[in-house]
Amino acid sequence: MPQILQFIMALVVIIALALLVSNDRKKIRLRYIIQLLVIEGALAYFFLHSASGLSVVKHVAGFFEILLTYAAQGSEFVFGGMSKDGMAFIFLGVLCPIIFISALIGILQHFRILPLVIRLVGTLLSKVNGMGKLESFNAVSTLVLGQSENFIAYKGIIGDISPRRMYTMAATAMSTVSMSIVGAYMSMIDAQYVVAALILNMFSTFIILSIINPYQVEDEPELKLSKLHEDQSFFEMLGEYILAGFKIAMIIAAMLIGFIALISAVNALFSAVFGISFQQILGYVFYPLAWLIGIPAQDALRAGSIMATKLVANEFVAMIELKKIAAEMTPRGLGILSVFLVSFANFASIGIVAGAIKGLNERQGNVVSRFGLKLVYGATLVSLLSAAVAGLVL
Repeated sequence: MPQILQFIMALVVIIALALLVSNDRKKIRLRYIIQLLVIEGALAYFFLHSASGLSVVKHVAGFFEILLTYAAQGSEFVFGGMSKDGMAFIFLGVLCPIIFISALIGILQHFRILPLVIRLVGTLLSKVNGMGKLESFNAVSTLVLGQSENFIAYKGIIGDISPRRMYTMAATAMSTVSMSIVGAYMSMIDAQYVVAALILNMFSTFIILSIINPYQVEDEPELKLSKLHEDQSFFEMLGEYILAGFKIAMIIAAMLIGFIALISAVNALFSAVFGISFQQILGYVFYPLAWLIGIPAQDALRAGSIMATKLVANEFVAMIELKKIAAEMTPRGLGILSVFLVSFANFASIGIVAGAIKGLNERQGNVVSRFGLKLVYGATLVSLLSAAVAGLVL
């Protein structure tokens, strides 16, 4: 019973925060929000509590473990057994596998397997979320292709998308994660929470955006998806996806080096001047939110610090911090915090999403840039809602 009361309190606060920035409260359709919450709660129970759901997660984790084993063979050949010696774990064990998984995604994309899945799942989701097919397709394609590569699929129509729909698409890209990075997450946090978060974030995104950015699909014309890389040969495509995976891995590596160095410097400065580190201060700021979503009080301060680190740096930096203290946290606190961390909701994502769209259409890229802070705000509420729903069953 206390968990249910905690969830209701968290839900009320999260919805109230979403209502504060709603574009049009009169267009909010309560039926769809309730419908999505019920589905999300059932999925959370399935993936985090039921025996059959845990079995599914085990098989998914096993599949990615096999993929990481294959990816390691490529890394071993190039780097001469460094990973076997425990050297450069983050680069070799976490980032390099992204290249291999990106190549697999490209193959599935080339043979039109992924577009079929995206259309089928997107069409099904559009029946339950009250949104258009474009928004539903985008939610699935973002999950598969990634927050920047995803928008290439809409290059033929992106100039005709209204600002409201553009916000929904950009916020969805920031609220989910791509399959190419899932293996990297699973090397740092429990696969169970990664799989659950992938599904929960999708439904949390629909709920939060139905409040922040409600609109009737009938008000705007439905748009058709264009094909990805339709004129490429197999090996052209494969080379492009391998290089895309390498580019993602290098970007993440650069971000980790820069952010961790900066955070260390700022922590040292704050400790010298104020006697308390910058991350500890952030922990106090985020403490109420950590407690609100169900993280036990004894874990809430450290969890708040890691939540803040995700927002100001990125989820990889936060997961590295979590890995250091995971053994000291309660299972419930660890699970809720892990679900919260699985998304691209951070300030750096504003530039990534806006830049990707600007590369296709400068005007729309500028539109997304103007939404910057509101995108991060909405995506953070999505992470809070997913974590709160997970807390209901953990």
